[in-house]
Amino acid sequence: MRELPRQLSAEELAGLFEGTTRFVELLAEHDDPLGSATAVIEELSDAEKHEVLDAHPAIGQKSGLSARSAAEQGTDDDPQVLAELARLNTEYEARHGFRFVVFVNRRPKAEILVVLRDRIGNPTDEELETALRELVAIATDRWQRA
Repeated sequence: MRELPRQLSAEELAGLFEGTTRFVELLAEHDDPLGSATAVIEELSDAEKHEVLDAHPAIGQKSGLSARSAAEQGTDDDPQVLAELARLNTEYEARHGFRFVVFVNRRPKAEILVVLRDRIGNPTDEELETALRELVAIATDRWQRA
């Protein structure tokens, strides 16, 4: 595994976080961007937090995935599981106002259904914090695996 970087460009960070957002731009200003991510998140408005979560692809999404996301989400494409993920993703976004983000860590999509069902009823403020922590874990894992 690679050590965490001392400096990353906005372009490199955009690859780790699935797009250029205000969050990515702020991280690029830090000497230890992934180590600083939690502190930077605290500086963001709710709209900026939603922006960085919504840049991430939905679990089970089939098109428009980056190579990293496609590899992480795996190939288990059971139509019933994918349909349930799509339904629950829609319900989650309607309830919370932002995309469901989870560190898949190469788990099968059926396991993620359990996580999504468990988290969908959480209070939105709690869920926002959880989703952002998961997003940072994904980016950190991506860097270390690259």
